[in-house]
Amino acid sequence: MAHHQSAKKRIRQTERRTEVNRARVSRIRTFVKKVELAIASGDAQAAKVALHEAEPQLMRGVQAGVLHKNTASRKVSRLTARVKDMKPLA
Repeated sequence: MAHHQSAKKRIRQTERRTEVNRARVSRIRTFVKKVELAIASGDAQAAKVALHEAEPQLMRGVQAGVLHKNTASRKVSRLTARVKDMKPLA
């Protein structure tokens, strides 16, 4: 247990940041899952829209420090390739 005032404050700050970061990561996963579901359903238009919504969320995660830049870029790249390979509904 922390005995110094600064250590107690650090614990409080860490708890708050952890909660915020968990929410950020959860939000990112939700947006990525929407793209995955659209791809699985075969709806190219919905997948493209979902990807356009997910990409900024991933990059915000990078700016916030919850994701590494290369990780986010890799996810965007792979999702983009999968959406691009879909055949549009005719």
